[in-house]
Amino acid sequence: MSASIYELIGGEAGVKSLVTRFYDLMETAPAGAAARAIHPADMSESRIKLFEYLSGWLGGPPLFTEKRGAPMLRARHMPFKVGPDEARSWLWCFETALNETVADAQVRAAIWPHIEKLGLHMRNQEG
Repeated sequence: MSASIYELIGGEAGVKSLVTRFYDLMETAPAGAAARAIHPADMSESRIKLFEYLSGWLGGPPLFTEKRGAPMLRARHMPFKVGPDEARSWLWCFETALNETVADAQVRAAIWPHIEKLGLHMRNQEG
C-alpha cells in the first residue's frame, strides 16, 4: 500500500502547517491582499474549514465532509467576488505556502496542478 499525500506531507501536523502559512501569507504579503479582501476580518473559521477540507482531499480523515457535508466549493464561494486578481492572489499564497512547508518536490508537484485547477475554478467574475 502506498502512502497518501496526507501522510507524505506529515499528516495532521503537515496540513496544519500548510494552512497556517497560507493564511499568514494572505494576511501579511502584498501579493495576498486581493484574496484577503474577500475573507472575513477574523479568518479563524476559514483556517479551520481549509484544514478540514485539505485533510480529506489529501487522503486523510474526511473532516470537512463529516462536519459540513459535500464541499461544493464553487457554490460556497459564489456570494463572494472571485475574479482573476483574487484567484491569482489565492494561488500565490497557496503555492508559496506549499513551497515553504512541503520539502519534497515530487509531492509538491503532485499537489500543485490540482490546487491550481481548483483556484481557477473558483472564479465567478470576468477580468
